[in-house]
Amino acid sequence: MSAITSNSFGNEAPQAGAQSQAWSAFASASSREGFCRAWLALQCSMISDVAAGLLLLKEEQAYVPAAVWPEPRSDVSHLAPVAEQALAQRRGTVLGLDAAERARMPAGRVYVAYPLEVDAAVMGAVVLDLFARPEPLLQAVLRQLFWGAGWLEALLRRHQSRCDAALLERAASGLDLIHAAQEHVALEHAAMAVVNELATRAGADRVSLGLERRGRVELRAISRTAWFDRKTQLVETIENAMEEAIDQEAAVAFPPDPAARGKVIAAQRDLAARAGAAAVLTVPLASRGRALGALTLERNPGNAAGPAFDAATAELCRVVGELLGPVLEAKLDAERWLRGRAVDAVASWGRKLADPRRPAIKVFAVLAVVLTGLLATANGTFRVTAKTVVEGAMQRAAAAPFQGYVAEAPVRAGDTVRKGQLLAALDDRDLKLERVRWDSEKEQVERKYREALAKHDRSASRVLAAQLAQAEAQLALTEEKLGRTRLTAPFDAVVVSGDLSQLLGAPVEQGKVLFELAPLDSYRVILQVDERDIGYVGPGQRGELALTGLVGAPVGFTVKSITSVSTPQEGRNFFRVEAELDEAPAGLRPGMEGVGKIAAGERRLAWIWTRTFANWLRLSLWAWLP
Repeated sequence: MSAITSNSFGNEAPQAGAQSQAWSAFASASSREGFCRAWLALQCSMISDVAAGLLLLKEEQAYVPAAVWPEPRSDVSHLAPVAEQALAQRRGTVLGLDAAERARMPAGRVYVAYPLEVDAAVMGAVVLDLFARPEPLLQAVLRQLFWGAGWLEALLRRHQSRCDAALLERAASGLDLIHAAQEHVALEHAAMAVVNELATRAGADRVSLGLERRGRVELRAISRTAWFDRKTQLVETIENAMEEAIDQEAAVAFPPDPAARGKVIAAQRDLAARAGAAAVLTVPLASRGRALGALTLERNPGNAAGPAFDAATAELCRVVGELLGPVLEAKLDAERWLRGRAVDAVASWGRKLADPRRPAIKVFAVLAVVLTGLLATANGTFRVTAKTVVEGAMQRAAAAPFQGYVAEAPVRAGDTVRKGQLLAALDDRDLKLERVRWDSEKEQVERKYREALAKHDRSASRVLAAQLAQAEAQLALTEEKLGRTRLTAPFDAVVVSGDLSQLLGAPVEQGKVLFELAPLDSYRVILQVDERDIGYVGPGQRGELALTGLVGAPVGFTVKSITSVSTPQEGRNFFRVEAELDEAPAGLRPGMEGVGKIAAGERRLAWIWTRTFANWLRLSLWAWLP
């Protein structure tokens, strides 16, 4: 501390006139630059023995001088090291306390730096060149800078708030324009709504929107203009201005922005001269990293918003261009014909195939080509598919032999019966009584007949002989009915239909079918073939049948006959095709359903898989063509 002189911060008050002048400038500052200069001057006037001062503030990604004291052009480059140290360490720094530092600095001087932080982010630093003083007084200098930094923090916060408010306003304007575009389905209507809304928000006298088509920009909408002639010179000049901005991939303005150097504005100048505009601004529309079109804004002389487009308006238009591009591209794609989309799709796949970073697509393309070649050249078995049901080769009906009542019914549909097994029995009590009556009648007539023969009464014997024959016939008929009251199975079979278990005692009429039986060892297959495939089916063809109720290998069959009558089902016509099973598997029952496939010869695989669509297309063309 021997190098520190006796000059102190607290013992000598600043000059009242200089401090009063600094406070006055600080209170009346109307801009950010003036505020920073007044603040630095006030701090230097409140701290004694300050040789020079520097205020650094962050702009974008760099720290730039915001104020220099005592003169704006004073050389303060020697304060850069201590400023960098304070920014890196994010704390107050004093340079010149040890002997090594004093050797590199002017005699009797120290450098004091203090970082400015806002929301844990370093936004700048203030650096002072002081005459040396004791360390406690240097701490007082740091405290003074700490308290004074609050004013700069408030300034930075106000500036950030204004930036955020402007950003929110631009975002809201962009969303409003997006909403205006989304309200319309057609591209032309959406474009007209966008240019009208943007003309109002940007204070432009005319806003034009153009979209790129076949390598050049085509004007699609002009604000407050329902129709325009695309062949006029003005339209061509507007399109040239849009292409100029698209080629440079940036917003282009006339008069040019001083901050934007190196941009070509020849087309913008031509448009301003031809249209008599005071200012022209063109902003590209982009989507997915490529230019889609452009927006061109024009202001005439005497416009209330000003003769030129300011930075805020240019930024608003740039944001609108970025947000509006994908929306307009979606609407543009929706209006393109299939040919255009197909061409784009083919071109996109071509680029992917040529991309060396996508080997999987190349492998897929090779496999697709090989598969297409196989389908076009290889043959396969063409099989006609049809719904199938299994029936018995014949069906025997068990009908009521006469009118009577059900007395017994031990079987029902689905039961398997053996030959001679009882199916049902009818009530025979009335028949037995009738048999007794005719038996008694027969005996009486026989007795009278014998008496007539004994008396040699020829006429009476003839009458009684006829009556006896009648009684014998009635008795035989009754005996026959009694024998037919028991319905038995004529062969080993399965009961296909019929259930009298819930009808015991119920009357039945003569000839009513009570049961249907199908043999267990003889079946036939009925296939319902669609009329579109019946032309491929013929007798003698082989096929296979897969039944729902039998899990295992398919069952082979041979087509026997095709009926010439179709049956409508589910909006289609089906023909009945009968086939014979090669061998009946165990567990097969009449009524089982499944899917049958009839082998109809060898065909190209491509034809097999596309024949349904090809036939439909051929029939549709035949119906549509005159």
